[in-house]
Amino acid sequence: MEYRESNLKVQKQLISAKNILFIQDIDGVCIPLVKDPMTRKLDSKYIYAVKALAEEFYVLTCGEHEGPRGVNRIIEKSLKSTIEPKTKELYLRGLAACGVEYQENNGDISFEGVSKKELDFLSKVPSLIRPKFNLIVKNIFPQLNQEDINFHAAKSICKTRFSPTINFNSLFDLANLDSNKRKIIQISFEKMMNEIILKAESEGLRNSFFLHISPNLGKRNDSEIIKLSTNNDIGSTDIQLLIKGAVKDSGVLFLLNKFIEDKTGKAPFGSNFNFRKSPKSIKEKIDLCKKNIQIGEMPLIVGVGDTVTSKKNNDEKIYLRGGSDRSFLEFIQILGNEFGTNNKIIFVDSSFGEVERPSIKKTGLLGISDLDDNLKFDMIFENGPKEYISWFIELAKKRSNFKKK
Repeated sequence: MEYRESNLKVQKQLISAKNILFIQDIDGVCIPLVKDPMTRKLDSKYIYAVKALAEEFYVLTCGEHEGPRGVNRIIEKSLKSTIEPKTKELYLRGLAACGVEYQENNGDISFEGVSKKELDFLSKVPSLIRPKFNLIVKNIFPQLNQEDINFHAAKSICKTRFSPTINFNSLFDLANLDSNKRKIIQISFEKMMNEIILKAESEGLRNSFFLHISPNLGKRNDSEIIKLSTNNDIGSTDIQLLIKGAVKDSGVLFLLNKFIEDKTGKAPFGSNFNFRKSPKSIKEKIDLCKKNIQIGEMPLIVGVGDTVTSKKNNDEKIYLRGGSDRSFLEFIQILGNEFGTNNKIIFVDSSFGEVERPSIKKTGLLGISDLDDNLKFDMIFENGPKEYISWFIELAKKRSNFKKK
């Protein structure tokens, strides 16, 4: 009950706030998590609610807008049209591929900061993965024939333009409830993806790529820590090859720059700012904002995500904290403190989909957060994307009416 009361209270504050900006993840937030990304569904009412919020809403996702697996295809399926989303500007505006692929709501896409050489290498990655996939899968599941391996390869190797990915869910189904086999899958493919980075380096792309592991346990030596499977937590489900600098907290800077430029006509970080020009550390990002953004220009930012992790490392008696949404949510929270804007952090429990995750209803915040965690949630949707969507649709309608007054 306390969550629901808090959710209604925050909704009320946001409806009448002077200047708000939603920065929202997609999978697990407004789309329930599924094992096969090609079966994802999006409520058409949610798409129209986003449209009602207009310039006050952006997405920030590690998925992609375009391509056969892109969110744009899900929108077209939901609206039963490939024309209407463009003409009525119903595509989701914002950043994909963790901060590389920007899209306007009419579907126009740009990706500043990426070189042709990097794009050419990325396009080769699925064909580099394929023979290695065969060897790894044959080793773990010797009983599989080639036809079965081909079936799982089609589901597991994601041929995305900016973020070629290996997804484990199809292979996890084969492992059934054997967490040791799931661990072998995770470790084998992490090694394989690191070999692809070495291949890029041998082709003159030394500082071009990194591995984004989802969910992860934070970073060690600048590399994301894989979350190995246990009996009650599936752990990391995919590994993406991403362009260096494509992290969600840098995406927040890009979107903030665009939002303020739309409002005032002046981009605080310059009109050609992109993820490659972003400072690296959170402190440097905060300093950039304080130097270039006036307090009156800073909106109340609402950060919405579902992938946040916290796991006690018994050897060192410390918590490993990560998750692909953590960095951008923490950044938004700190920005709110620095600028006095009372930013809101929303957590959506995505354990309701087909992918096993820690569940708030079953074990509270265990595996998600801890008492010493700096990241605090202002709102929690313990009933998952469905509950968040209905709250969001109501907010968008009331906010739209408020702005008309």
